Formats: sequence, C-alpha cells, structure tokens
Amino acid sequence: MACGSIFDPAKLHRDLAALEVKLSDPNLWSNPAQSQPLMRERKRLEAMLADDAELARRSGDVDAYFELAREGENVEADLERDITSLSGFVEAMETRTMLSSETDPLNAILTVHPGAGGTESQDWADMLLRMYLRWAERQGFKTEINDYQDGEEAGIKSATITITGEFAFGQLSGETGIHRLVRISPFDQAKRRHTSFASVFVSPEIDDSIEIDIKPDDIRIDTYRSGGKGGQHVNTTDSAVRITHIPTNIVTQCQNERSQHKNKEKAMKMLRSRLYEFELEKKREISRKLEDSKLDIKFGSQIRSYVLQPYRIAKDHRTKVEFGDVDRVLDGYLEPFIRGYLLMRRDGGPSGVDASDDLE
Repeated sequence: MACGSIFDPAKLHRDLAALEVKLSDPNLWSNPAQSQPLMRERKRLEAMLADDAELARRSGDVDAYFELAREGENVEADLERDITSLSGFVEAMETRTMLSSETDPLNAILTVHPGAGGTESQDWADMLLRMYLRWAERQGFKTEINDYQDGEEAGIKSATITITGEFAFGQLSGETGIHRLVRISPFDQAKRRHTSFASVFVSPEIDDSIEIDIKPDDIRIDTYRSGGKGGQHVNTTDSAVRITHIPTNIVTQCQNERSQHKNKEKAMKMLRSRLYEFELEKKREISRKLEDSKLDIKFGSQIRSYVLQPYRIAKDHRTKVEFGDVDRVLDGYLEPFIRGYLLMRRDGGPSGVDASDDLE
C-alpha cells in the first residue's frame, strides 16, 4: 500500500531540512514572534513524517495478513482487527490535515456558562465541563481550572479551563455555542422532563507571536478573595483577579494561584485570547452576512442537543452528525462531532455524516 501520494515524504524531508537551516540562526531566538511559528511548523512536519511511517507500518501489517490468508492461514480475526485500527488511524490523520488555520495548533481556553433555569442549567453546565475534561484526558492533554464558581444547590455558575495540547483549539473550535439537554430532571420530585441550556465559548491561548494591543485605560482590574475548586484553599487575602475590558465588556478572571501577580498574569493572557477571538468573530460575522449562509452557526445559536428522554441521542444541528450512545458522548467521546465540524468547515456545508450506532 503506497502512502507517498498522501504525504509526499520526500518533500516533507526537504521542507524540514530548509526549516532546520532557519532555526540554526542564533539571532532567531531573540525574537519569539519569528521563532515560535517556525517551531510549530517543525513540530507539524515531524508529526506528518511520523504519521507517514506509522501508516506504512500499519498498512504493511494488513498486507502481510492478506498474504497469509492467501496461503491458507486463518487470520480473519487479526485481519479484521488491524483493518479497523487502520481505518481509525486514517480518519484521525484526515482530521489533522483539516486543522490548517493559524490558531488551530494552539492551546484552548474554554468557558462554560449555564443558561436560564437555575439549578437545572447549572447542573447541565457542570456536566458539559466534565465532558470536556474527560475528552482532554482521553487525548492526553493537560487541563487547568482557571476559574470555578459553584452553583447555589448543584452544578456551576461558570467555569473557565485551559486545555494544553497539540491542536487543542483547532479540535474544540466548533464547540462554541449553545448546548441543549433534554432529560427527566433529578431535581423535580414529579419526575417531569426538562430542557436545559448552557453556553460554551472556546478561544485560542494566544502566545507572544500574535500581537494584541490592550491599552491600560481600556481595562479595569478588581481583586477579590478566592475560594471553591479553583483555588488551593480558601484564601485569606484578595489574591483572585478579575479584569474587565471596558470597550467590549469582556471579563476574564483567575483565582487558581495564591499569588495575585500570577492570577493577574493568567487573567491578562485569557483576555488577550478572548479579544483575538472577538475580532475574528466580527470578521466572520461580516463574511456570513455577505454570503447569506443558510447555516446559522454564529455564537449564541443552538449547536447541539443531548437527548436522554424520551429517546437517547446526541445530534449536532449544524453538521447533522448524530450519535446514539449519548452517555459515551457525555463521557468525552467528541470525535464524530469534531470531525463533522471540520468537514463542514472545509467543504462549506453540512457533512451529512451519520455516526449513530443505535438511533431511535
């Protein structure tokens, strides 16, 4: 099985060699704006070469099993296992090839807010937060809770986490929007069905290679006493920091560190990321109006439903991707939805992927 048509390893090796020449310049490292994009590009090329080698190895194993089968060996179970594994690996590679935007390789800052509905929506927001934490864990990504506000009876009033890993933002960029839950409420003694909403906002963690100009007069910095799951302990000093960007009314806050200085530094980093995404969203909104798109994918629209009653299904309303095992989705299995969104973004329309195992 030939893989060169997918990766062109000879060209990748040439590109990597040319990049190494640039990176060998000692003057480069004094300028992060130049060095960091080159480092990301080197990592991308190395990953593609590693994928090419792994694809060749796996396809070689499949070819070997076919050869053994032709010789009369009983290798059906092994062959089926390796073909399934190879298919999943190829799908994962295709997903990575669609992560080509400037910010796709960056870490992700994810915020969850409950909608109207009190305890119901606060509990749903907490379920969503757990879903993303479980997804990050399955990817081998590092997570850090920057801000966490407990709900009054259950769930959360808000939470912000940073997910650190290769292409974390690119994979989660399609999660921004309103998420809808339909279930029999555990908080309703009459056991009635309830619909709850929560919003998710994802922005890239902007590094020093992308300049965001924040004027000191445009921000207001407040300090307060931190507590809850975001801090190590309930602090006795006003170490938590809240920063408000006055022109846009964007608010970021951090209470994870004991040091007020560190909390301020992290809150400013989150603000830069939110402002970057804010400006990108304004440009996307203009583009959407010009194209008169039939798809309503702006922030604030309902993007996905998770139905637990009367039937069980998770459905993305933009991509039409459906998955019947909603419990698995809520436990962090987001791959069908991530892939569906990236296909839609690449092709400019709904993917039409049906990923359901047991649809009603």
